[in-house]
Amino acid sequence: INVISKLKFELTNDQKITLKEINKDISSKNKMFRLLQGDVGSGKTIVSLISALNVINSCYQVAFMAPTEILARQHYTLSKKIFSNKINIEILSSKTDYSKKKIILEKIKNNKINIVFGTHSLFQKKIIFNNLGYIVIDEQHKFGVRQRKLLSDKGGRNCDILLMSATP
Repeated sequence: INVISKLKFELTNDQKITLKEINKDISSKNKMFRLLQGDVGSGKTIVSLISALNVINSCYQVAFMAPTEILARQHYTLSKKIFSNKINIEILSSKTDYSKKKIILEKIKNNKINIVFGTHSLFQKKIIFNNLGYIVIDEQHKFGVRQRKLLSDKGGRNCDILLMSATP
């Protein structure tokens, strides 16, 4: 899937460099723990989604956590636009109705979802990932250390983590 060619804009040189650095970290044997900082609108989300695709192509799951449902839904909508139908994408939030939530939880557990977007719901005990390999946390400063750790523990010791923030 060539996501970059589907974009209605060209990536900046800084975005390309950042993507190369993230992809190098992801493909190494060491766990990545990286902060991606940039102004609002600087392209942090597109960089994180493109890097997530590499993880998905390696048969790992991705969790993308945002502090609000509105922001999680924006990321979800963007990913639906740029990824093909071959990528299984879902969103989990407090507004997800119970029957749909049960189905989503079962799909996450059985590795039938490639990338799940959500809020605080993603680090709850009932969510069991089959093969979580990459975690993206947007506006990471809005989550506590314990909350970020609860999510990262779901991926085991080698799960790569990308924290994003517009706040220096």
